[in-house]
Amino acid sequence: MPPAESDVPGYESATTVRVAGRVLPAAALRTYPERYAHLLAAARAEVGHAECLCRPGRPLRLVIRRRVGRLHLAGWPNDGHNHAPSCLWYRADPELSGRAGYERDGAIDNTNDGIRLRLAVPLTTRTDPADRTPAHLHALGEQAVSQRGLGLLGLVHFLWEPELAVHSSITRRRWRDCQPALVDQVAQCSTKGFPLPEVLHVIPPYRKERPDETAGNRAAWQAFLRQLDTVGPVRRHALVLGELRDIVPARFSMRVQFAHLPDAAYASPELIERVQNSYRVAFTDEHSRNSGRRIALCVISRSPKGYLRVDDMAVMPTNFAYIPVDSSYELTMADALISAGRVFIKPLRYDPDLMATLPDFVLIDTDPPTYVEVWGVLGREDYEQRKAEKRDYYRKSGHALLEWDVRRPMPDVHRTD
Repeated sequence: MPPAESDVPGYESATTVRVAGRVLPAAALRTYPERYAHLLAAARAEVGHAECLCRPGRPLRLVIRRRVGRLHLAGWPNDGHNHAPSCLWYRADPELSGRAGYERDGAIDNTNDGIRLRLAVPLTTRTDPADRTPAHLHALGEQAVSQRGLGLLGLVHFLWEPELAVHSSITRRRWRDCQPALVDQVAQCSTKGFPLPEVLHVIPPYRKERPDETAGNRAAWQAFLRQLDTVGPVRRHALVLGELRDIVPARFSMRVQFAHLPDAAYASPELIERVQNSYRVAFTDEHSRNSGRRIALCVISRSPKGYLRVDDMAVMPTNFAYIPVDSSYELTMADALISAGRVFIKPLRYDPDLMATLPDFVLIDTDPPTYVEVWGVLGREDYEQRKAEKRDYYRKSGHALLEWDVRRPMPDVHRTD
């Protein structure tokens, strides 16, 4: 028997929805859709949608989707920024995200039946001994060249952006708060014609006080791994998303250990060197000293001897509350905003080379929103030119701007009204 509606995580958000004429707590309906299947079916048949009531007097449409044999609620495409910041369906303005380019290219296709993703990540590779191409380079085949797909970091940003790039509470966010949101986002997606949950495992939290839950999670993990068995000349790959605990030398490789997962995977020293060079911020001593966290998305497969092998990896640094950051200075700013009780979003680029004018953070508890820039790179002419261009853009666009030049003390980030 599921818990009462008031016991559901997220119930305190107070978001309500109207489904077939009945007003319900959004968190309860989203967590236990089977309870309200008859209402969801009626609303889908009669008007085609439900309504979110987070804005008094301004109901916003919600999609009713069928997935895994059940009806679920989802945000209306490109309408999330119109919801209240505390709403379960609040999303960043599309202009404050690198997602738009991938939507234009069709790599992210948001439909009423779900989200179709085109990944630049191979889910199978051939085991031909003559093929010495590293596994992560197989993504650069004909399809990836002719049609841009979503890379590993882009996929992490896509999964993180809907709920976890937003901070609207001063309470401490833990992995047990992040994992359900990620699972919900994964469940809405498909890739290469099959559901994304079949190939992407979001590591659940370990809670020693819940041994039955731990046993169930362990069984689900083992079932997920069975798909990695090699069939003929084809090696199968899968994706694992979780918090990276450590990478340490092993006898012939590097041991990759996730938090909340007893099993380790192994990677070549060359791959780990490339990952650490690509995601330098996540591996600095300063990041660890400031309670920074590292979120990793790994492509895994089975080695011929049966152990788990990491074929590729993307790493996203975050602060203690799992807000993504791009530098140690951004981490300090994110911590300060949380301490000040600010409601804000972290715009995500998806592509590290994206040159769009995205601020470091956006405060959404002011009207209009306030953009936040952390000027942390010193002595580089190209950075100073980009800084001047961004300032000019904000001035011409009429955006309020909160700036921190890291050579000076951080400005007061508390609300002034």
